[in-house]
Amino acid sequence: MSAAERFFFDTNVLIYWLDPAEGSKYESARRWVSAVWPGGVGRISWQVLNEFYVNAVRKVRAPAGDVRAMVQAFAQWQPTGFGLGVVQRAWYWADKTGVHYWDSLIVASAETADCAWLLSEDFQAGQRFDAVTVVNPFRTGPEEFGLS
Repeated sequence: MSAAERFFFDTNVLIYWLDPAEGSKYESARRWVSAVWPGGVGRISWQVLNEFYVNAVRKVRAPAGDVRAMVQAFAQWQPTGFGLGVVQRAWYWADKTGVHYWDSLIVASAETADCAWLLSEDFQAGQRFDAVTVVNPFRTGPEEFGLS
């Protein structure tokens, strides 16, 4: 599988995927997860999974046991680790672009996962970080990438 086929999911997409109260964002997030799941082209980081767990339990108020099962399922997306190399790359992006540190960790993780696309609403759509391009999954559907 080439990097051109890989999509890195930011935490916000997974939170919207879980919460039907989010209306159209819920529907968009559901479409994206459904589109990438069969082909195994979704990627994630342990940072995202941890943020998802905390926010799903605290903000969405989903039962902890259910969220733990979701984290285990999303772990099939080969989560990137968290080490000095990722931190150093995050520092690079924070210094070069002014992106907040936690967001720069997301970018560094997307790079580590060899993804071409970062699905997030927290960045400017179309923004490039070397080989990674930001896609706002609430404005762009998976069908625009040949996914159904």
